[in-house]
Amino acid sequence: MSAVPTVSVVMATYNGAALLPETLASLQAQRFADWELVAVDDGSQDGTVAVLRGLRDPRIRVLESAVNGGPVVARNRAFAEARGRYIAGLDQDDISLPDRFARQVAWLEANPATVLVSTATDCLTGERVRPGQWPRPLTPGLIDWLMLVQNPLVWSSVLFRADAARRLVPFERPECRYVEDFDLYHRLRAFGRIDQIDAVLTHYRVHAGGASQVFNGTMTAHAETLLRDRHAALLGSAAPDIAPLLVRYVMAKAPIGNRALLRRLFDGIGVLRDHFARQGQDAETLALVDREISRLWWRLCRAGVRSGRLPLRHALRARPAEAALADASTADLVTSSVIGAMRALRR
Repeated sequence: MSAVPTVSVVMATYNGAALLPETLASLQAQRFADWELVAVDDGSQDGTVAVLRGLRDPRIRVLESAVNGGPVVARNRAFAEARGRYIAGLDQDDISLPDRFARQVAWLEANPATVLVSTATDCLTGERVRPGQWPRPLTPGLIDWLMLVQNPLVWSSVLFRADAARRLVPFERPECRYVEDFDLYHRLRAFGRIDQIDAVLTHYRVHAGGASQVFNGTMTAHAETLLRDRHAALLGSAAPDIAPLLVRYVMAKAPIGNRALLRRLFDGIGVLRDHFARQGQDAETLALVDREISRLWWRLCRAGVRSGRLPLRHALRARPAEAALADASTADLVTSSVIGAMRALRR
């Protein structure tokens, strides 16, 4: 490792002794070895600190907090200690595949207009790897669109320029707890483009103890505020009031059971799409945006119909122009309608 590492990994740890060894092993297996890990332990009551110190790897620096302040406070402290030219996000339970840093550093070196680059991500449940739930492939224009309606990036997959992040005070905002990464991407976007490498270089671990698996009241409120403020910054008083609908039905994936709500949500998305189109987007980007709107509409309709709360005929009547019929499977629609009818009868 050089005196000043190229990559600083910032990590908040808390009672992560069970899964942390695999995460640390994935760091040590990186083909690009010029990194440091700045881990701030947030008052763990298990063997987390012993796991971190037990590796005796000089690239790993461990800071201990006497009082549990939460992950935002811990990551802000880690960032303040980071020395690298680039900052990598990594949670204590996720996995970086061996080529991750090598490819991301090369990307940022070759693309000076890019402030942040993420990677495609698959999900890890136990020992089973399955395709990720995030849209891909992602172009810079599509990322800009998706950040108006959901969080398209995985924190443990991002690498960004430290000099840009150091212009943000604070690094992560405590008032955005649980959506602090999404907020950070919006704030970093002012300093350059956001890209994604369309190769799976990260595994996101899904388990009951993961904080992001619990869409609690604080997370909901902060996500609504973030999206509402973003829409208002773009459109002022003309911004559609759909942030609560986006958080509940798009981000938290609750089944929508009301045609009027479905129509209101996609009318609002249409307003955002029209504004986005007027910002000089090229035809290819707009085609990708319309495809994602179509996929989102069918996904929400499928969940609503299968819940038994949204009749298929009502869903079809609310279909926006961007929702192409070709994106739906007739067999799946029929099956969803039958499942929904059975659930409605049981209620």
